[in-house]
Amino acid sequence: MGLNLVSPNWESISTQLVKQQRIIAAIDLGTNSLHMVVVKIDPTLPAFSIIAREKETVRLGDRNITTGELKPEIIEKAIAALRRFQEVAKTFNAETIVAVATSAVRESPNGRDFLHRVDTELGLSVDLISGQEEARRIYLGVLSGMEFHNQPQMIIDIGGGSTELILGDCHEPRTLTSTKVGAVRLTSEIITTDPISNIEFQYLQAYARGMLERAVDEVLANIQFGESPRLIGTSGTIETLAMIHARENLGSVPSTLNGYQFSFQDLQEWVNRLRKMTHFERAAIPGMPDKRAEVILAGAVILQEAMTLLGAESITACGRSLREGVIVDWMLAHGLIEDRLRYQGSVRQRSVLKHANKYQIKLEHSDRVALFALSLFDQTQGTLHNWGVNERQLLWAAAILHNCGHYISHSAHHKHSYYLIRNGELLGYTETEIEIIANLARYHRKSAPKKKHENYRNLLSKQHRQIVSQLSSILRLAVALDRRQIGAIAGVKCEYYPEFKQVNLQVFPFQLNDDCALELWSLNFKKGVFEEEFGVKLVANLEKSTIPDFS
Repeated sequence: MGLNLVSPNWESISTQLVKQQRIIAAIDLGTNSLHMVVVKIDPTLPAFSIIAREKETVRLGDRNITTGELKPEIIEKAIAALRRFQEVAKTFNAETIVAVATSAVRESPNGRDFLHRVDTELGLSVDLISGQEEARRIYLGVLSGMEFHNQPQMIIDIGGGSTELILGDCHEPRTLTSTKVGAVRLTSEIITTDPISNIEFQYLQAYARGMLERAVDEVLANIQFGESPRLIGTSGTIETLAMIHARENLGSVPSTLNGYQFSFQDLQEWVNRLRKMTHFERAAIPGMPDKRAEVILAGAVILQEAMTLLGAESITACGRSLREGVIVDWMLAHGLIEDRLRYQGSVRQRSVLKHANKYQIKLEHSDRVALFALSLFDQTQGTLHNWGVNERQLLWAAAILHNCGHYISHSAHHKHSYYLIRNGELLGYTETEIEIIANLARYHRKSAPKKKHENYRNLLSKQHRQIVSQLSSILRLAVALDRRQIGAIAGVKCEYYPEFKQVNLQVFPFQLNDDCALELWSLNFKKGVFEEEFGVKLVANLEKSTIPDFS
């Protein structure tokens, strides 16, 4: 196992042993295929073993040429496959299914409608993730299946619609890139001849190389002097190339391709052979999966150009990728893996703070707003709302970044904040979570959320809209509490009286001689949205008594 975990806490092992092994499933809605793994997690190690795999070639990437939308018949096929996956997961008693969608759904104008339909018809929530977030989870998947030996590794994942190039060591990813070149995408956009003509082949090579150059430059720039990382390859194209290479050179396919290696020279020979074959001839290659024969040439060319640019002499196959990374990410989020692999909260925190620095946010002010927001969240949890740990993290991120729109302009900066957060590719968050954070920041001032606002309509479900409506009203109060941005307020105490439908907010100043008039005025000015959202009356009073412990 390459998962670099902390040493076990032997004092807690006895209590952990009584925990049952947990079974969860992870689904990856890729451009070419839908994949599912069902795993058994041993919380005492912690580690997981794969107990079932399912795959359906659906071709979400085969979109309408004119509109770019997912085709109705392919949507039906995808929903049928997901329904079957759910039934399989149920037979293994999986406690939950974690599902993610990547480039094909990301780029389709009706991608969100498709995910909403999956949620409505199947009760399956699918997270849409950005290219960088996809790369991060691929890194986690590879880290769980390969030994890194404390050395940096380059990772390439060639999918149907995108190729992820990653540089990482056993502590963290150094470079995460995602490029819009994939086996299905290039096949449909470039290849029209069978076998491929010389002109098309040369264009295919040049296009793949041109698209990959920037990502390769990023990877190479982060390799330190004296390091010579190996190249690890994941997903269908590379698995297929490893399989046909092993069958031809060894006479049979090994029980596992994990760790199987082939050279750049061998790859070049296969590319030259594949380009001369018809589709029928490629399909007849021993070990070639039926549907893979259509797109294997484009995939092999992407790999060849990437290896050329990277200067890689060989590639090592890894059987784990995005879906296994989704499992690791779930384990991190649920506290089943302790730090050293960079606990998910840390990934999120560092990503938010990096954006705060990029947009020149006054962190002292944002920190105070975040503390007030979380304090109000905690004190009203279980009375006014029932949101949990994840929603609390989203509120924190929005509080830190709520003023980032000042980077563009002071005027309507809340709207600029939405745009910057929405397009910033925060790591550790799904697209839906980023949409929620952006909306929370958008509504920290001015208008309350309204259905006529496009950004509010973009939220996939009623629950997501409710999160934004309720938590943005809390964020408004938090912003008001630091109105002068000088840290005038030490803390607040919140008491709810259900019989009167009233919330009393005791406000404690840092300086007893400070009347905090501007903060109290701002609270009264902004409290209307909070009162309407929770159906209460808010009464704020300045307390000049002993300051409670707010630590």
